[in-house]
Amino acid sequence: MTQEIEIEYKNLLTKDEYNRLLHAFPFPETGTRQTNYYFETSDFSLKAKGAALRIREKNEKYVLTLKEPHPDGLLESHDSLTAAEAESWITGMPIEKEQVSNQLKYLGIKVNDLIYYGSLQTERHELKHQGTLLVLDYSTYNGISDYELEIEAGSRTDGLNMLHTILDDYAVTKKQTPNKIKRFFTSLTLD
Repeated sequence: MTQEIEIEYKNLLTKDEYNRLLHAFPFPETGTRQTNYYFETSDFSLKAKGAALRIREKNEKYVLTLKEPHPDGLLESHDSLTAAEAESWITGMPIEKEQVSNQLKYLGIKVNDLIYYGSLQTERHELKHQGTLLVLDYSTYNGISDYELEIEAGSRTDGLNMLHTILDDYAVTKKQTPNKIKRFFTSLTLD
């Protein structure tokens, strides 16, 4: 399918901050629902290499995405999946797909060593704003709910400027924000 460099900035939000931003900008009234299905090896080889693997289901379409560190952000490798292929991955019979399989081989990870760990559901509101994409997410996973602002930009400067503007203008507290897959896997170890 494709590869791309993703430059994004994130900030976890309180429910009040989330609602304030949702109503301060002209986000669509109804969010889009999506589900991320997460995969890893038994010895966490992807994590050791700073990588992450998921299938995203959105609008009845499935995309397999491998994220890897890149000097300018994250290198994302994508392959489209059919519903049957996604189900095969989730039930422990992953099917090799060109783009992701090539990158996994480069990382020294075998497709058959990947294990499905669970899913995270998100209600997403997106808005193009001043050359960036603003995203508000409400996510649920393993009995946990969280709220998040994401800013996707064409450059680090544009992304950071927009993040700081929103944090300052709307009295949002800057928070350490691990990505969704890290939050998901951390939730698996909580009692």
